[in-house]
Amino acid sequence: MNVLIVQGLLLAFFLVVILMPAYLSLLKRLGFGKRIREEGPHSHMIKEGTPTMGGLLIISVVLAVALVLDLVDASTFAPLATLGLVGALGAADDYLNVRTGHGIRVREKLVWLTALAAYVAFQIQETYDITAIIVPFVGSVPVGAVVFVIFAASAIIGASNGVNLTDGLDGLAGGTLIFAFVAYLIIALLNVPNQQNLAILCALIIGGLLGFLWFNVHPAQIIMGDAGSLAFGATLAVTALITGQILILPLIGIIFVVEAGSVMLQVAYFKLTHGKRIFRMSPLHHHFELGGWDEEKITMRFWIVGALAAMVGVVLFLATVDRLR
Repeated sequence: MNVLIVQGLLLAFFLVVILMPAYLSLLKRLGFGKRIREEGPHSHMIKEGTPTMGGLLIISVVLAVALVLDLVDASTFAPLATLGLVGALGAADDYLNVRTGHGIRVREKLVWLTALAAYVAFQIQETYDITAIIVPFVGSVPVGAVVFVIFAASAIIGASNGVNLTDGLDGLAGGTLIFAFVAYLIIALLNVPNQQNLAILCALIIGGLLGFLWFNVHPAQIIMGDAGSLAFGATLAVTALITGQILILPLIGIIFVVEAGSVMLQVAYFKLTHGKRIFRMSPLHHHFELGGWDEEKITMRFWIVGALAAMVGVVLFLATVDRLR
């Protein structure tokens, strides 16, 4: 099984690397270039026209390899469905953004994302008959089916938007996602009972993201877009739900939590103080950018924090398992 994990990771990596040049050429011919919002940092204007929707290629590779390797079972159906459905929503948003100058309206996108999250949460609850949530060092705490579905849907929406907000610098979202999925790959393998196919799926995603980073590190040749950031954020939450370790996701994905939290704090403080700001600009990576940090430095330091948080999350999982034995 460990061999399949490595083979799957390498296969996804090389497929993305091999297919990306042709995919880049196609996006350029179609005019699928990123439009930079004027309210963002002025230094980002140089990125205007960079091909976007890179996440669509990663998703296609992951889904195709998962089908070829016959990975579809109870533990992988929901993540694969989430990857495809939310990826389609993100791709539609990217397409409209390129063609019309604005994507799907925020409220409309949230409605669609909520509907998809609710469907996936219901499917997970039905498949596993989950009526409890595992609390670190405590064990299973009964919550009931309805409460679980609401909680699960909220987690999917939150993670999806958190990754989407993080996707603002070259390599930032891709790298932090890799560390988070590595953590859940380990958790799936060490879970009782272990979830081997889910671990392999995590490996496919990691490999695909690594292949994408080959072209996305600064200066980026392609941008992930909502097709990738929304889909992989939602899939990360679904993976956490299926492993039963959803409550350590805020730790493992601490970068996504902090990025989303900085936006909420900024908006709330701006409204309460009638125009004052906590940060120079939100999400948080823009605050450091306007403070004079190089883009590469911000990305690398956020990667370091993400890697450390992922390791601590795995340790917390292991400590909880040992305590509950």
